[in-house]
Amino acid sequence: LGSILKALELERTNKFIKELIKDGTMLINALKNLSIAVQKFSQSLQDFQFECIGDAETDDEINIAQSFKEFAQLLHTVEEERRRLIQNANDVLIAPLEKFRKEQIGAAKDGKKKFDKESEKYYSVLDKHLNLSSRKKEAHLQEADTQIEKEWQNFYEASLQYVFKVQEVQEKKKFEFVEPLLAFLQGLFTFYHEGYELAQEFAPYKQQLQYNLQNTRNNFESTRQEVERLMQRMKSAPQDYKPPGQWTMEGYLYVQEKRPLGFAWIKHYCTYEKATKTFSMTLCEPKSGGKNGLVSCPEMFKLKFCIRRKTDSIDKRFCFDIEVVERHGIITLQAQSEANRKLWLEAMDGKEPVQDFLIKCSVLSVLSAIVIYIGRIHKCAYCVLLYNPAAPDMDLDTELWDMKTITSGLKNYLRYLNVVLKECNYFSLESDDQNYRVRAVHALVYKLPEKNREMLDLLLKHLVKVSTHSQKNLMTVSNLGVIFGPTLMRSQEETVAAMMNIKFQNIVVEILIENYEKVLYDQAKAMYACKAEHSHELSFPQGAIFTNVHTSVEPGWLQGTYEGKTGLIPANYVAFL
Repeated sequence: LGSILKALELERTNKFIKELIKDGTMLINALKNLSIAVQKFSQSLQDFQFECIGDAETDDEINIAQSFKEFAQLLHTVEEERRRLIQNANDVLIAPLEKFRKEQIGAAKDGKKKFDKESEKYYSVLDKHLNLSSRKKEAHLQEADTQIEKEWQNFYEASLQYVFKVQEVQEKKKFEFVEPLLAFLQGLFTFYHEGYELAQEFAPYKQQLQYNLQNTRNNFESTRQEVERLMQRMKSAPQDYKPPGQWTMEGYLYVQEKRPLGFAWIKHYCTYEKATKTFSMTLCEPKSGGKNGLVSCPEMFKLKFCIRRKTDSIDKRFCFDIEVVERHGIITLQAQSEANRKLWLEAMDGKEPVQDFLIKCSVLSVLSAIVIYIGRIHKCAYCVLLYNPAAPDMDLDTELWDMKTITSGLKNYLRYLNVVLKECNYFSLESDDQNYRVRAVHALVYKLPEKNREMLDLLLKHLVKVSTHSQKNLMTVSNLGVIFGPTLMRSQEETVAAMMNIKFQNIVVEILIENYEKVLYDQAKAMYACKAEHSHELSFPQGAIFTNVHTSVEPGWLQGTYEGKTGLIPANYVAFL
């Protein structure tokens, strides 16, 4: 019975180890497949290229564009550790279990076979020995006794070896069976710990990236609002809007051409450059799907004159005539609408028919008088807003004045001025050096008129105070840049592409707030004494303190104020405070 129980236990252990090896192999293969998939995903991230609209990118956009490569590098590092785990898994887990099963359990099975064989042989001899007659000769009986003794010794030795081997397997199972599992788990823990360490190292970058993403989201919201307002303005008079481009005017026109049976109107894509008076026409041919394709090289002409075609002189609307140097006779063109014809006539300095011109002159004289009158009213209102200070005892009672109304009025006032940061409209963030950016903004601020700079000083002082309470009011420097960027700065032209650059305006406002004192109150100390050689230079002793120091148009020179006088200072003679 004990032998049977030992055999059953041995078989159960052997079966369990087989299942464990099978499941462990499946786990390792799954880890290999996962590693391959993650590496492929990492390579896709590495190969992806962000494409941003516009000629330049903000720091936030640059960091976001690089984020996929950072993610790919992080995943690659994790997979390197996983690869080591997979490579060691077979030696650490599968091979020891397989060795234990074959060497220990296999040896125990061989011992059982030997024990069963010796048992069968012993009991067979024993049966024969017990059936011997006592009448046999003494010599025969002694020989039988010797044989049974020998078989018993073999049986006893085989049983002892089998029991010993089973006992050995049971004891070794406690450590040789568990140790590989422990080593494999230790490898897993090492892998997870490596992931934890990488996560800790990745945390600062993740925090910075989240900040970049939030800034980009805010810029997107601000840009979208500006674009929507621009679209509304464009929708209000879509025919009068001409987007900026390479040419003074361009678009589709229908050209009247003479045919054997009359006239035909052929569609051309036309361009005109006012500076050189160059007019070009490219024949268009309709394609499938209603699209137009350019099917020939453009014909180039030099414009002589342009005149609007009277409606009663032709059966087509929106027509005008041009005469060119290279072709004899008049070329009659048809625009797509009256507003479109007006744009072409303005671009080509088109003339009106004589009788219509006389009538329009009288109308224009009246309109000019009205425009002059309105302009004077506008100028007066502007001067009142800009130069008329509020009363010293003025108090905006919060019960009578809604805070949103006050802030909205302030923003509209700043928009109306349109001069607070006029010079900064052309500022380009072309350097990654933050100090260079601050100096560049500082130089631009000091190109502003004094009144504008005073207004900017008041506003920035207030915004700095607001940003110091960002924990409560949520008005961080970045959020203030989003709000006041479009307010304080203007695009040179109202286009969707220009609206995309609002993000740079926001960054300029952020620089102004973060470096308020450096931008508006930059000071420098003289390291050496200097005597002026020209009237526009400053003389100063060693240790002199300069205010309003900024770069000048003269290379190697700064401009600053010392003892109430403003002039040039050698850049290598001073150090900024």
